[in-house]
Amino acid sequence: MKIVSSLALMVAAGCISVAVSAQQQIDAVPLNATTYNAGHIAQAVLTPVNSSETELSLFVGGVPDGTLVPAHLYTYVYSGSCAKHEPKPAYSLNRVVTDNFNETEGIQLDKTVPLPYDTLRSGHYALVVRDSPADGNHEIFCGELI
Repeated sequence: MKIVSSLALMVAAGCISVAVSAQQQIDAVPLNATTYNAGHIAQAVLTPVNSSETELSLFVGGVPDGTLVPAHLYTYVYSGSCAKHEPKPAYSLNRVVTDNFNETEGIQLDKTVPLPYDTLRSGHYALVVRDSPADGNHEIFCGELI
């Protein structure tokens, strides 16, 4: 029994150290709801994929009342900040627009940003989530990628 317990402890410690080292390059970015989508929450998780791309996982807890079902959300990376960004996005992440909606878990979207992780996190970009053109194309969430 002592060997099994010791082995289990060593495996658990190894998993924790791998998780800690992996977390150094995984960042959660809170996305702030705009006044149009007040009261809802969202978060983006950024993970480096390779030297030229970053994986972006979005978790959206709600969309404005009256949004067509299923909800279609569009994701953009803008130069600038949430308070003041360029009129046109630097990157449109909408080659595929999905509606992965689950009533208990919200919406999850997975995207790839064609920028290295360090460049994306340099403080010069904002992540914007919009509702569909049919719903008005409103900014519903924004987060600073710093």
